[in-house]
Amino acid sequence: MASFTYRRQLTIEWGQCDPAGIVFNSRFFEIFDTATWQMFGAALGVKPHEIAAAFDIVGFPLVDARANFFRPIKFGDVVDATARVSEFRRSSFDVEHRLLVGGELAVEGGETRVWLGRNKDDPAKMGRAAAIPDTVLAKFGA
Repeated sequence: MASFTYRRQLTIEWGQCDPAGIVFNSRFFEIFDTATWQMFGAALGVKPHEIAAAFDIVGFPLVDARANFFRPIKFGDVVDATARVSEFRRSSFDVEHRLLVGGELAVEGGETRVWLGRNKDDPAKMGRAAAIPDTVLAKFGA
């Protein structure tokens, strides 16, 4: 289990909402994705768009995503978002997300991602799962 927790605050914009002014469910997965990349950037001290080059990987693609919705989040709401890696495995990891409005849990979600190395023989092809480096694990306190 990792101890690093990433926190950010965001305000819900109209473009994230359906016509009733409630966040459209797929937008939560965009929020989760952004938080995951920002969390890794913050923990590793690398801008999110530079992580792949810094660690010689393709990235960490999503292989599973889920969410539970407890209360609606609406246009103009200020959301306190947290993300943390709940488990690192050899080449994959799980991220937990929590979105609170006014201190109340509104949405919780999770992702499973794979640390994807480059294909050394053919850079045009997708890589393979690679071991997560110890330096990365150390930055997360794992």
